[in-house]
Amino acid sequence: MARKTSLRDFQAYLSTRLTNAAQGHGALSWLGIEAGDEAWLVDLSDGGEIVQAPQLAPVPLTRPWFAGIANIRGNLHAVTDFSLFRGGLPIPHNSSTRLLLIGAKHGSNAALLVSRMLGLKNPEDFVAEAPQPDDPPWSAQRYLDVQGKIWRKLSVRELLADREFMNIGV
Repeated sequence: MARKTSLRDFQAYLSTRLTNAAQGHGALSWLGIEAGDEAWLVDLSDGGEIVQAPQLAPVPLTRPWFAGIANIRGNLHAVTDFSLFRGGLPIPHNSSTRLLLIGAKHGSNAALLVSRMLGLKNPEDFVAEAPQPDDPPWSAQRYLDVQGKIWRKLSVRELLADREFMNIGV
């Protein structure tokens, strides 16, 4: 029987792992996220904080994938619906929906709205796949897990430098 862990305990554990990774301590791990129907891997050192998706303030005259502005403990974060940005369906707001605050390490208050967290992933459980020629540089790495599922690796630094991602105006 699986051991039950409270959400608060899991978030504290994950926060500690994210902090250790950002400081260069601990084993190499990836954070698994789901955005629409795509599975993504993010380096823990790039991951930032994970929070329950709050109510977002809409911003007029922005692209459809720009979900709005979130106030996280007094700091405003620009939120991108990552599935919609990728050409998928909008992410519904429910109890699984999360914000991944990706920009703090890189001097930006950017956040990705994702469908749900998939937990910590060990890089040893994945096999590198050939990149697709039409993938942008921030999603060029692809991996296959032991169940045969394709995962894309998000390069946060390259995403934050991408002109398309940073150009939210219509």
